[in-house]
Amino acid sequence: MSKTFFIIVKAFFIIAITLLFLDFTGGVHTYLGWCAKIQLVPAILAANIAVSLGIILLTLIFGRIYCYMICPLGILQDIVSLKKTFPYRPSRKPLLILRYALLAAFALIAIRDAVFIVPLLEPYSAYGRIASQLLGPVYKWGNNLFAYFAERADSYAFYSVDVWLKGVGPLVVAIITFAVVGVFAWKSGRGYCNTICPVGAFLGLLAKFSVIKPRIDKEKCKHCGICAKSCKAACIDTTRAEIDYLRCITCFKCTKSCPSGAIKYAPPTVADKLTNDGHARRKALAGTATLALGLVTHSHANQFDGGLATLESKKVPERSRPIIPPGAISYKNFHERCTGCQLCVSVCPNQVLRPGGLKSHMSYERGYCRPECVKCSQVCPTGAIRPITKEEKTSIQIGLAVWKQDLCIVNKDKAACDLCARKCPSGAIIMIPQSGEDPASLKIPMIDISHCIGCGACEQLCPARPYSAIYVEGVEVHREI
Repeated sequence: MSKTFFIIVKAFFIIAITLLFLDFTGGVHTYLGWCAKIQLVPAILAANIAVSLGIILLTLIFGRIYCYMICPLGILQDIVSLKKTFPYRPSRKPLLILRYALLAAFALIAIRDAVFIVPLLEPYSAYGRIASQLLGPVYKWGNNLFAYFAERADSYAFYSVDVWLKGVGPLVVAIITFAVVGVFAWKSGRGYCNTICPVGAFLGLLAKFSVIKPRIDKEKCKHCGICAKSCKAACIDTTRAEIDYLRCITCFKCTKSCPSGAIKYAPPTVADKLTNDGHARRKALAGTATLALGLVTHSHANQFDGGLATLESKKVPERSRPIIPPGAISYKNFHERCTGCQLCVSVCPNQVLRPGGLKSHMSYERGYCRPECVKCSQVCPTGAIRPITKEEKTSIQIGLAVWKQDLCIVNKDKAACDLCARKCPSGAIIMIPQSGEDPASLKIPMIDISHCIGCGACEQLCPARPYSAIYVEGVEVHREI
C-alpha cells in the first residue's frame, strides 16, 4: 500500500472528526457521525460489540492500525512531530509500570463507573475537548467573518452565531491536555500513546501478538539506523535488529525507509513459529480478551425568541440536582457512559448543553431545550444519551419547574406577567389569582408537575433578573408523562 493511501485515510479521519466538533448546523453529523461511533472506548460504552470486537480483531491481525489511522489524538501527535526524528529508547521499567497501572485503573473504573480518569485519559474525548474548546471559537469567528461579507453582498449563505465561553474549567482542561500531548509529541513522537494512553496500552498488548506486523530480517539488516530515525514510536533497536511491538503503531515508515529491504510487513515465517512460546502467547491473548469482554459486557448490562430582549445578564441558579439531556435515562446511565467528549455540546443549536468539568450538563440562560430538537441524542457515540424521536421527547420528564415567589415580578413589582404560562410547551403552568378571596387580583403561576417536562422554556423566558423567578431542578431518573 502506498504512502499516499495512508495520508488520505489519516487526513479523512482527522478532518471528519474535527468537523463533528466544529459544525454547529448538524449537517456534518448526518454523513460523518459514524466516525465517532467507531472509536474504541465510545463503542465499548455504547455496548457496540461489533465495532469493539472488530477493532480488537483488526489489531490481532494487522497491529495497531487503529492508533495510526483512526484515533484523532494519535494523528494529532503525528502532525505536531511531522518533521522530527526520534532515536530508539528502551522501555524503562518505571514507565512500563506507569503505563499498565493507568491501564488497570482505567479498566477497573470503566467497569465500575466512568468517572474522572476515563473522560480525562480516553483519547477520542480528549481530542474532542481540544477541538471544541480551542478550535471551535476560531471556526465560528471565521464563519461570522464570512457572514459579515455575505450579508453586504445580499447573500444568506452564512449566518452569524454567538461565540462565548461555556466554562473556564473545560477550557483549562483542554489547554492542559493539548500542552501535555504536544510536549510528548514534540519530544518523543507517539510518547503520549505509549506512556499514558490506556487505549494505546491495551492495543499494544494485543499488537505484540498480531499475525501480520513489521519484521526485521537480521541477515539483511545493515544496522544503519535509518529505520529508527523514521519511527515515530521510537520502538526499533537497530543494534539488536528488534522491534518493540508494545509500542509499534504499524505506521509502515520503517518498511519504506530501509535501504536494504530488511524490514517486511508480513506474517511469521516457519522459523518464527518454531521459536515462539505458544503458551505465553495464549496466556497473553486470553488475558487481554478477558479484559475486553469484561468492558463490553458491563457496558451492555434556535437561539432567539422573536422580539424579546437578549438575556445575557441572566445568572445560573443554584440547582440541587443537575439537568441531563432527554435520552440519558438516569444519572447512573449518563455518568457510567459519558466520556466528556463534548460532541453533544458542539451540536446543540439552542446553547443549552455545556461542558461541566469533564461531563456535560444543561442550563437555560441562553436558550431552552426545544421539544422538536433531538440532535444530542443522535450524535452521542457512547450511549450516554440514547437516540429518541421528537415524539418521544415531548413526553420525557428531565426536570421539574420550581417557582420562587419572592423573585416573581407579580409579587416584587406588583405587575401582571404570564409569560411562563404562555410559553410552556407542555401546558404545565396555569395562572391563578394571587388572592383566593379576590378573583380579580393579579395572577401567579401554579405548576402541574405531572405535565412538566423540564424543558426550561419558563426559566429562560422569565423576565426577572438576575435570577429567573422560575427555574428547573433535574430529576435523577427520567420518566414518561
